[in-house]
Amino acid sequence: MTQVTETSTTPGAADRTPRRSAKPHGQWKVDGTAPLNHNEEFKQQDNGLNVRERIEKTYAREGFDSIPSDDLHGRFRWWGLYTQRKPGIDGGKTATLEPHELEDRYFMLRVRIDGGALTAEQLRVIGGISTEFGRDSADITDRQNIQLHWIRVEDVPEIWRRLESVGLSTTEACGDVPRVILGSPVAGIAADEIIDPTPVIRQIAQRYIGDPELANLPRKFKTAITGHPSQDVVHEINDISLVGVVHPELGPGYDLWVGGGLSTSARLADRLGAYVSEERAAEVWLGVVQIFRDYGYRRLRNKARMKYLLNDWGPERFRTVLEEEYLGYLLPDGPPPAPPTRPGDHVGVHPQKDGGYYIGAAPVVGRMSGTRLTALAELMERHGSTRLRATPHQKIVVLDVARDQIEAVAAGLAELGLDSAPSVFRRSTIACTGLEFCKLAIVDTKDTAAWTIARLEDRLADVADRMPDRLSLHINGCPNSCARIQTADIGLKGQLLPDANGGQTPGFQVHLGGGLASSDRETAGLGRTVRGLKVTADGLVDYVERLIRRYDDERDQGETFAYWAHRADEESLR
Repeated sequence: MTQVTETSTTPGAADRTPRRSAKPHGQWKVDGTAPLNHNEEFKQQDNGLNVRERIEKTYAREGFDSIPSDDLHGRFRWWGLYTQRKPGIDGGKTATLEPHELEDRYFMLRVRIDGGALTAEQLRVIGGISTEFGRDSADITDRQNIQLHWIRVEDVPEIWRRLESVGLSTTEACGDVPRVILGSPVAGIAADEIIDPTPVIRQIAQRYIGDPELANLPRKFKTAITGHPSQDVVHEINDISLVGVVHPELGPGYDLWVGGGLSTSARLADRLGAYVSEERAAEVWLGVVQIFRDYGYRRLRNKARMKYLLNDWGPERFRTVLEEEYLGYLLPDGPPPAPPTRPGDHVGVHPQKDGGYYIGAAPVVGRMSGTRLTALAELMERHGSTRLRATPHQKIVVLDVARDQIEAVAAGLAELGLDSAPSVFRRSTIACTGLEFCKLAIVDTKDTAAWTIARLEDRLADVADRMPDRLSLHINGCPNSCARIQTADIGLKGQLLPDANGGQTPGFQVHLGGGLASSDRETAGLGRTVRGLKVTADGLVDYVERLIRRYDDERDQGETFAYWAHRADEESLR
């Protein structure tokens, strides 16, 4: 039997006697539960999950004007609902108008899809909801959800009824709760899988999503679980991640990571050095969430994420608290994940362990429509597939394709604008919602990205055969990094720049050479910024073309863009 060893701790790490600071952080186990701001007040006054009854019985009947502010701008999030941006308000007014002046009377509705797993039937239902209630809108997000827009509160009960009739929901798709569980898009089917995370994802979702005891966290809590060697769930930037490993004595299980997150203060997660078996994974997950609930910072909302707690505690103390206060047992030490064997976006045709194939395809930055989702469901069923996965890279993966159906399915996907052999630019570009719908955005993202991809494909056709498989371009409409700009080869943070006429024009601050260990362990880390390096939206294509040509000219044999970007002089990056 393997000896279970206790993690070494730094001096004083085990001394966790609560101490009050001069200015409390709002940690429940240290400072008590008295709310220190209005956000904490409304959560204590009424659990966010309770708003569903009011939506169904009151607001859907009496309309938008009947919704009080704490429900509209707060508790609605617990059921995947945000008011969307009113059309026609430019980015220069984002910071000057009040929220009620920015918002429309329509909602973004986020369908929660743990592990990104969908059936053709579920896809058809979402497509039908989009075309009937959402003006044919649908986006695949980089959290494996599908977002719809133009939703009226009057239609929400019927939308819930349809979703729940096929096993889907919007429960805790947003809010200060455990949000969607990122899962390997090829869970249970990949021929080279280390461990299938499906049972753990299902157990967590069934036991804990919608649990009132976990529905008042300091802020959102993000989970990622994978058993695939490509490490395909961007585990380094989640609050908790379980990454498949093989322990030399205990066999396949998970390596535990905590405390990652981006936004305006980026931090990569810490490995705790702990091995987690499949049997214990759900209770370890619960322990980590409870630590965040009980010790997370609540006084200032911009500090109310797990990463700030890890930054202060460190991984050794966190592991000790987890084991001694929440689990009641020590976790074995375990090995780190092996370097990834291939890209984790799963684009292309790949063998399944059962003899079938899966096909990963790229829409343009996740932009779909209800009509296309319905057509995709029909395409799948015509060729004998009933299962689909969304990916954390705004892609889709069709499962269970027979060998003799590969060409037909790939051709059908292409007709729907889903390319299974995309250019490096289409494959590796992601974009957030942007100015079109988001109240926080400053610049457009989706249309800017589509326009940029098309022109780069044309202008750089002469060097396409020398480009790497991945060269990530991430476009974000504001500083909050929903599109993970700090971890991209080329990350673009939306902002307004001065123009030649004394006014302002949409543009971007440029981050270069970011990456995760799951894409390139040698250059894993947050992107480099060059002082004053900004580009207008109109000049974006020219800049990216110039940058890639310089990379092509200056790089060493086999050198990645990220590695080159970190060693290049500043002039080469301008």
